[in-house]
Amino acid sequence: MENKITQTGTAKVTIGDNSYDLPIMKGSMGPAGIDVRALHKHSGHFTFDPGYTSTCSTESHITFIDGQKGQLLHRGYPIEQLADKSTFLEVAYLMINGELPNKAQNDTFTQTITNHTMLHDQVEQFFQGFRRDSHPMAMMCGTVGALSGFYHDDTHTTVNEARDIAMHRLIAKMPTIAARCYKYSIGQPHVYPNNELSYAENFLHMCFSVPAEQYKVSKTIVDAMDTIFILHADHEQNASTSTVRLAGSSGANPYACIAAGIACLWGPSHGGANEACLNMLREIGTVDRIPEYIARAKDKQDPFRLMGFGHRVYKNFDPRSRVLQKVAHDVLEELDLDNPILAVAKELEKIALEDEYFVSKKLYPNVDFYSGIVLSALGFPTSMFTVLFALARTVGWISQWNEMLEDPSQRIGRPRQLYSGATERDYVPISKR
Repeated sequence: MENKITQTGTAKVTIGDNSYDLPIMKGSMGPAGIDVRALHKHSGHFTFDPGYTSTCSTESHITFIDGQKGQLLHRGYPIEQLADKSTFLEVAYLMINGELPNKAQNDTFTQTITNHTMLHDQVEQFFQGFRRDSHPMAMMCGTVGALSGFYHDDTHTTVNEARDIAMHRLIAKMPTIAARCYKYSIGQPHVYPNNELSYAENFLHMCFSVPAEQYKVSKTIVDAMDTIFILHADHEQNASTSTVRLAGSSGANPYACIAAGIACLWGPSHGGANEACLNMLREIGTVDRIPEYIARAKDKQDPFRLMGFGHRVYKNFDPRSRVLQKVAHDVLEELDLDNPILAVAKELEKIALEDEYFVSKKLYPNVDFYSGIVLSALGFPTSMFTVLFALARTVGWISQWNEMLEDPSQRIGRPRQLYSGATERDYVPISKR
C-alpha cells in the first residue's frame, strides 16, 4: 500500500523540563493526527486513550466518515450514489481494488463469486454438531472460523494469489453460510445456491425456498436486500473492523480473522443494535402507547432509551438512514403488511422527525432503526439481523485485512496500558496468610 500521508508541522509536548516535537500527519481528508510512535522511546511516556476514540490506529484508503457533515465515502464515492446506482458486488470490487470495475472486470468478478458459492460438502457435518436451538450468530462464527480446515490452499497470507482466493471465497460463501444458519435454526433443509440468480436474489432464495416450493421475489425486495448489503459494507475503523485488523496483524489466516470480526459484531452495542431496536418496538406494542414511551425517553430519571435514534459518529444525520428510509417505505408499500410493530415504527419515525426534543438534539432515526423494520418485513427473525450485518460487512473486513497486509509499516498490534494494580510484593506461604 502506497503511503499517502504527509507531515504538515509539529506539535510540542512538554513533560516536566523536557519538550518533544512530534510530527503532525495529514491525510487527504479529515482531521490531522499527531504521530506519537516515538514518544515512549524519547520520553518514557505513553498516551492514554481508552476505547481509542482519539487515536488513529492505521492509515487507510478505503472508507472516510465526516460525522459533522453526515458524510460516508467508500474510495471517495458517496454512499448515497453507490446505493442508488451500483450493486453490492460492484461495491465489493471497488472496496478491494480501489476503483470501480469496467464491464469486463465486473462480469469476471461476478462470475468468480457466483462460481464459489457452494460450500465443501463436509461443512454439512460440521453444522450437525450444533444444538438445534443454537443462535445463528454462534453457528456463523464457528463455521467461518472452521473454513480454514476445509480450504488449506488460501491461508498463506503472504501470497497475493492466496489472499485473492480467500477474499473471493468469503464474499461468495457468506450468503450460503448465513442462509444455512437460518435454515438450521428453524429446522428446515438447506437450499443449495442457484448460479442463475443475482447475489441478493440468491441469498433470499436460499433463505426462503423449500424443496416443495421455490421462493418468488419481486424486484423491489431484491433491490432492498442489495441496498442493505451496500449500506453495511464498511464503516471505517469500528470495533469489529479493528478486531479483524488486530487479529490479522499476527498473521492469522483470513477465516480466523473474519470469525474474530463476527464475534465482535455480535455484541449488542455494535451489530446487535437493530435487533435491540425491533425489540423496543415490540415492547411499545401499539401506536397508542407511543406518547408514553416518548415521555419516558425525555425523562432523564427514567432508564428507558429509544433505540435506533442518533449515532455515536454522525452528529447530524446518518447518510445511510436517508437511503434506507426510502427503501423501508418502498418495501412496506410493496408488501402491504398489516403488522402492528411496523405501524408503531412508522408512527414513531413521524413523531421523531417532527418533535422539537428530537430535532433539537439531532436524534434522527438511524440505519439500525430502518434496517430492523425492513428485515422484519422481509420475514427475517431478529436472531438473523446481525448475521445479515456480518454477511455484508465481510466485504469491508477483507478489504481492510488485505490493505493491512499490503502496508509496509504494519506491525503486530500491541496496545499499552496504565497499570493500577498492586506494586511488587513477596509471596507469603499459605500457612502464614
